[in-house]
Amino acid sequence: MNAMSQMAPETTRYRAIFISDVHLGTRGCKAQYLLDFLKHNEADYVYLVGDIIDCWRLSKGWFWPQSHNDVVQKLLRKARKGTQVIYVPGNHDEPLRDYDDHAFGDVQVMNEAVHVTADGKRLLIIHGDAFDGIMRYAPWLARLGDSAYTMALALNQWFNRARHVMGYPYWSLSAYLKSRVKDAVKFIGDFEHTVAAEAKRRGFDGVVCGHIHQAALKDIDGILYANDGDWVESCTALVEHRDGRLEIIEWAANRQLSMLAPTLIAAEPA
Repeated sequence: MNAMSQMAPETTRYRAIFISDVHLGTRGCKAQYLLDFLKHNEADYVYLVGDIIDCWRLSKGWFWPQSHNDVVQKLLRKARKGTQVIYVPGNHDEPLRDYDDHAFGDVQVMNEAVHVTADGKRLLIIHGDAFDGIMRYAPWLARLGDSAYTMALALNQWFNRARHVMGYPYWSLSAYLKSRVKDAVKFIGDFEHTVAAEAKRRGFDGVVCGHIHQAALKDIDGILYANDGDWVESCTALVEHRDGRLEIIEWAANRQLSMLAPTLIAAEPA
């Protein structure tokens, strides 16, 4: 269903919203979908859990359409109106880590944060790249992999345009590879357990992270592991309800938005 034909959902207010891996500054970023999400969802706390701006890609060539600027302005507007916005940088926006415990306007930058849920759970908030072995020991390989991922996204768009012409639904190549390729499945599993183990070692009840573009909410050895996914392919966010319950919101799927042509009603106020 085209977004143009859908009725806008009512605004929902959560206690907290966690988003990561937006990758503003790249062609794969679904900025208009994130803007749609931010328009219809409010919270007392908004955590930006890394890779919001893709400095890697921007250093190679400038790409910054109006929709990317609109996302930044929307977040700043929320902060001005009283939402506590905390920016935890990731590897793609690593330069911001130099500004740990500084504020830009009403947005607080923290290399890691602690969130206490309404029901008393202490959650460690980190991007997660420190627990990615490739990032730690072979950063050059991570950058090579990022270029390959960008190319795969571009190829996937062309492939899905052809599928659309033939009447077939959208199909994600990277999601398929993540679910079927043995090494990718092992990497995700290792990452999840390593991050959860670190949270347990430090006495937290759980951890919220991003980095691997794989939304999840699960118990790992008695630790709550939450990954809020991404806004490149899955368009997911983690939210905390007023009673402390956590939930993964699959915004594109819930709104039945096409992953091929992210176009929303331009007349709607930002």
